Amino acid sequence: MARLWISLRLVLPAVWIGLIIGLSFMETPLKFHAPGITTALGLGIGRLVFVALSVAGWIILVVLTLIAQARPRETRRGWLLIGVMWVIMAVESFVIRPALAARSDVIIAGGDPGESWLHYGYIAAELLLLAALVWYLVLGARRIKIA
Repeated sequence: MARLWISLRLVLPAVWIGLIIGLSFMETPLKFHAPGITTALGLGIGRLVFVALSVAGWIILVVLTLIAQARPRETRRGWLLIGVMWVIMAVESFVIRPALAARSDVIIAGGDPGESWLHYGYIAAELLLLAALVWYLVLGARRIKIA
């Protein structure tokens, strides 16, 4: 059973990393270059994609947290990284993303919300989350004992 928990500690962060890279850093900027995509349509699609990414991230994070309590138990560094992931996800979900949604509502309605740091904050949060996930993945891989 320990092999299952160790495997999931490696697979789940790897899947989450792939989702973040694929959706946040590839799909998001590329959709605005597609023919026929208006800013309003791109923002609407983006909102759906980021809600789905957030739901997937929260599910993975909850499962990782539960798995961390299984045998072999998570290390202190692992728990620290899980805590960092919780904080980043909370900031993205409850601070940055709602503010971005409000801005996109203004743009979709034809207004101009002006300049904002929010996109840069979200990119920074995603990069920090990626760093925490990669670090967690490396720590997990180092715990594997080859027999």
